[in-house]
Amino acid sequence: MSQFVAALIASGTILLVILATDLGHRRVTTMRMLRSVFAVAVVIAIFVHSLPTQGNDLSLQLVGIGTGLICGLIAGALLPAQRRESGEIFTTGGIGYALVWIVVSAGRVVFAYGAEHWFTEDLVRFSIDYKISGPDTYANTFVFMALAMVLTRTTVLMSKMRKLTSAAGRTEVAR
Repeated sequence: MSQFVAALIASGTILLVILATDLGHRRVTTMRMLRSVFAVAVVIAIFVHSLPTQGNDLSLQLVGIGTGLICGLIAGALLPAQRRESGEIFTTGGIGYALVWIVVSAGRVVFAYGAEHWFTEDLVRFSIDYKISGPDTYANTFVFMALAMVLTRTTVLMSKMRKLTSAAGRTEVAR
């Protein structure tokens, strides 16, 4: 399977799960939060075949994780949460939230396509110059980026849930 097809399948799967789970007015549940983590775990099982550690492979993969953390924080900030009087917590995923996920997913796919069709020689030269061992390193970088983004979004969502739950508890004690 080509890098482009792998990126298309992996990014498309994660994007569809995230958008189906988070767009609109949705109740926060444990299963909802875990569904996207499970999707990324499946993508990792299918597409991560090795963990290259030569040269700057780990550094590049860590850059992917860091980028995923930042994008996950941005996405989490664009997913407001509110608590109803019934105690249920809901989020509202809008166009800004969707755009973050769409742009990041599209970027992974465009990079994979470009690596095969537009800038193959430049990428090979870059890989040699910066001691990147090959396609598996780039694939892992993007998969780890997706995982970090999903986990960060989930952590932000859990934090919002705890904050709303504890604020409600303090209100009930004050009454």
